[in-house]
Amino acid sequence: MPPQPPDARRWFISGRVQGVGYRYFAQRAAVALGLTGYARNLPDGRVEVYAVGPQDALSELSGALRQGPRWADVRGVEEQEAAVEKRDGFSIG
Repeated sequence: MPPQPPDARRWFISGRVQGVGYRYFAQRAAVALGLTGYARNLPDGRVEVYAVGPQDALSELSGALRQGPRWADVRGVEEQEAAVEKRDGFSIG
């Protein structure tokens, strides 16, 4: 079976997600799944996560983002399809 072309997704996570290690949690989960992208805090208190990779890995990351790290309180996750950007690794902004 040929490899899947990469897909991209963007998530906006709300709740208690800043100051609880959420971006580092997202980075660890994404790297473990072989995804590239970034996680960054937004001025309105949400966290934005962008990831590129195979659809099945993105689905797995989506599930992890809905859980969050131990001290987070995820109240909402907005998921969008996104344009595929060539990125090296997974950064924290």
